[in-house]
Amino acid sequence: MPDNPYSTTTQINTIGLTRADYKGTVSTLCQGCGHNSITHQIIAACFELNLRPEKIMKFSGIGCSSKSPTYFLGRSFGFNGLHGRMPSLAQGAGFGDTSMRIIGVSGDGDTASIGLGQFKHLVRRNIPLTYIVENNGVYGLTKGQFSATAERGKTLKKQGTSRYLPVDICMEALISNASFVARSFAGDPKQVKELIKAALSHRGISVLDIISPCVTFYNQESSLHSYSWGKDHESHLHELSFVPPRDEILIEDFEENTVREIELHDGSTVVLKKLDKEYDPTNRWDAMHMLEEAYINDWLVTGLIYVNPDQPSMYDLYNLVDKPLNRLTQDELRPSRESLEKLMRESF
Repeated sequence: MPDNPYSTTTQINTIGLTRADYKGTVSTLCQGCGHNSITHQIIAACFELNLRPEKIMKFSGIGCSSKSPTYFLGRSFGFNGLHGRMPSLAQGAGFGDTSMRIIGVSGDGDTASIGLGQFKHLVRRNIPLTYIVENNGVYGLTKGQFSATAERGKTLKKQGTSRYLPVDICMEALISNASFVARSFAGDPKQVKELIKAALSHRGISVLDIISPCVTFYNQESSLHSYSWGKDHESHLHELSFVPPRDEILIEDFEENTVREIELHDGSTVVLKKLDKEYDPTNRWDAMHMLEEAYINDWLVTGLIYVNPDQPSMYDLYNLVDKPLNRLTQDELRPSRESLEKLMRESF
């Protein structure tokens, strides 16, 4: 199946939808922007997972990245909120209807600067949400100032030199006890798609830090956020494919004792083929050590960095019902006489 969701070949998934049913409006971002590539893979992932657009909610804040939800899932409910405030909007909507899947799209400024506080608290609560950070190291919507993820020492013509150490979004997510952390590169569409598919099937917070080159303001060859640097320095932790539940598993050219399967909450499986290092994505300490090593050596390490499928989600902690809250009847909302009497007895 081709990765291009705009292929002229009409394909229909198992729920009778074509890829066109997962599109949004035509992108107004710069030609060649990495954000557009990520949009294409969100469309492809939702199509291949046979998800109904009407059962997905999408949220964003402010910035070039936050325009992206306009370009995919035009039949889904969406809300473009204030700068850095996407997490609280998404969390409230998730509480209102736990049956919906949530995609939150943010940027490195929207997440790592003004929205860092909301990001950290959303992550520690482990609400089921696919949180995609389109990370390019600049504020592209306001003419290319450095963001909090820009590497120290890089120089822009009109902005001078970045003086500060960068924020590592994957490290911040791990420290905040995220149950799913991954990094990818917009120039690696197959990996981006497989990680999005796995994230959408994880019952908990899924943080995807996707390096997404800005072709207008920050595409210097020496920049860690440029297309050429990413292509030359990308180091895969593993070959990755996502296998939906109940589908036949077909794996070719996988040598014996090189495969690790990680089962997600819905029975889906992430299949990892180890390459040059014995890396265990279920070991949180190994994940942090690997990220630190990658930072010291200027490696763009991509793949599934950490996953804990057994960590209770926020929905589990509050024992939320499957039925949307705005559709609960008076009888369902009103506590029984017995429960009220028990509460009164325990209060005195």
